[in-house]
Amino acid sequence: MLLFRNSFLNLSKRCMHKTNIAQPLRSKKAKSQTNKAQYFVDLRTVRTLGGRGGDGCISFLHLWANENAGPDGGDGGNGGHIIFEASKDVKDLTHVTSVLQADLGEKGSGKNCHGKNAQHTIVKVPIGTIIKNSKNIIIGDLEKDGTMFVAAKGGAGGKGNHFFVSDTEQAPYICEYGAEGEDLQYTLEIRSMAHIGLVGFPNAGKSTLLRAISRARPKVAPYPFTTLKPHLGIVQYDDYEQIAVADLPGIIEDSHKNKGLGIQFLRHAERCAAILIILDVANDEPWKHLKILQNEIDKFSNELSSRTQIIIANKIDLPGAMENVELLRKHTQLPIIPISAKIGTNVKQLLQDIRVVYDKMLDVSNKLDELD
Repeated sequence: MLLFRNSFLNLSKRCMHKTNIAQPLRSKKAKSQTNKAQYFVDLRTVRTLGGRGGDGCISFLHLWANENAGPDGGDGGNGGHIIFEASKDVKDLTHVTSVLQADLGEKGSGKNCHGKNAQHTIVKVPIGTIIKNSKNIIIGDLEKDGTMFVAAKGGAGGKGNHFFVSDTEQAPYICEYGAEGEDLQYTLEIRSMAHIGLVGFPNAGKSTLLRAISRARPKVAPYPFTTLKPHLGIVQYDDYEQIAVADLPGIIEDSHKNKGLGIQFLRHAERCAAILIILDVANDEPWKHLKILQNEIDKFSNELSSRTQIIIANKIDLPGAMENVELLRKHTQLPIIPISAKIGTNVKQLLQDIRVVYDKMLDVSNKLDELD
């Protein structure tokens, strides 16, 4: 952890001296004034119906001076599939309906005209979506951009009567119906909805910080557990890069024992580039809160506890906060960034450090792709 802290600080200092470092942008578009809060849909149960195949055709060709030209019924077209595709273009499952129906294949017609195959229905889902079957078993993990999962196959088209011509039957009055498509149920779950996750106690200032750095409008109130569902904000930079930051519900001591809102929301941080631990340094002994949060993260997943962690010392504008920051440095080797999300102190520096971590994650990801 000490090695990461030194490398993080050195990388941050080098980037600060570069003139081409991406700078965070403040959105010029005003926040929505509607009272409707937009929550992040991270779990969806869907029924997928593959398209039915087209029916075959019974037809006999009639030509001038040849009334027995023979059967010419065409085959029906195949039904469409339901396909889930991981994409960077979507951030949650709001657009995914509870029932997904693929298109039907066209029927066959005379003169050996086959029906047209239906187009596949491709539903885009966020990168990192987990697909579970009706038995709650994971059968798909869309962890890379462009990865596809065929959820329900369409039915095959039926054969026309021309297909059934034989030596003993020259004029068959028979064809096939199109096959029914698959009818399956899945549960879609997002485990990676953001690049950066905000974790902290209730009223530590997570929602206030997300409001300060993005156009998101999570509820802010002076009582605990104001955030009941995850909220997502997008931080924009002048090189057109966008970083997603997730505000997760507050964690308290023994959340792993289902106290408070539990720790199930931490699944969204399993694949984040970094976890920002928000501490209210205006409280006495904030390092105790840090220890509790780290313990809860460790109870959820050992892999998550080894992820990059940065401490955000919030509310430094309050009396006695800076003294607690200095004491906090003696209790941890993690990098500490003192800010005030309410009045904006050091928020720009925080966004630049977030970009450093994000760029480092991209470098590692690109190297792994080259090895593959």
